[in-house]
Amino acid sequence: MGSVVDSKDEFVVLVTGFDAFRGEYPQNPSWEIAKLLPEFLPARPKTALETSQTAPRVRIVVYPEPIRVNYQVVRKLVPTLWDGQTQEGSAFKPPPRIDLVLHIGMAGPRIHYALEKIGRRDGYALPDVDDLYLGDSPQDRTDPAWPWFGVPAALESDIALDSVLERWRATAPADSDLRISLDAGRYLCDFIYFSSLAHLYRKSKETGGQDVRYRRSRVAFLHVPAAASPERVEAGRVLVVELIRALVDAEVEARAAIGPAAQKKPAAATEAASAPAKKSSDGDKWYCSDDE
Repeated sequence: MGSVVDSKDEFVVLVTGFDAFRGEYPQNPSWEIAKLLPEFLPARPKTALETSQTAPRVRIVVYPEPIRVNYQVVRKLVPTLWDGQTQEGSAFKPPPRIDLVLHIGMAGPRIHYALEKIGRRDGYALPDVDDLYLGDSPQDRTDPAWPWFGVPAALESDIALDSVLERWRATAPADSDLRISLDAGRYLCDFIYFSSLAHLYRKSKETGGQDVRYRRSRVAFLHVPAAASPERVEAGRVLVVELIRALVDAEVEARAAIGPAAQKKPAAATEAASAPAKKSSDGDKWYCSDDE
């Protein structure tokens, strides 16, 4: 797993994975994949889709333990990752600079991999792995102490995910089923994705866009299949390495194009904010309970 040595010549990617989900999924492939990622992104020859910008060395820092599938654990952890703070009771110190965060979670049963485009604020009606509900209410939206006070009902990453998908497909094994999804499921996967997006949104507003740590929403979420056999985990590891490469290429290219100015937020999240979570046609559980 990656170390936390900082260098201005490096592009730092922080990766997280989730812990086991009840007895149904004793091994979570998101963590099994994350913990096998290399410390540095392996070099490879340039492709036609790769940015013409000079590619930086990419350091991969994996959060050193699987994240418990618990709303409050996630809510407390995510801000510390972006702010470079050591969480109480943890020995992990986040890198002083994070260029991009990739959260990974599982959805099953299915065989495709999905980059999530939209994170949502509301609709978390299912209990977490400890049988605890999130407990947020509509009244919280008017309380300045609420962690998501002033945050829109839906947010998107500033990363150009359509471009990322094109790049990813160009380097992935030919039989890989890679997609973009508009529904992260309104459970812990959606929750951690929105938590990152919301923290960056609020911090950007608080700092007037002057703090480069929060200027762009450099976060992505990947849903992986639930299968956790050694063969499937290795296949997932290979795909995640190529996804990180695609994310970095797209982000480096975008930064060069926009310069220091903040990129305008995408509009799709606003349109989808109040849309109900859709049931998947292939029976995906989106890391939820059997009630889903």
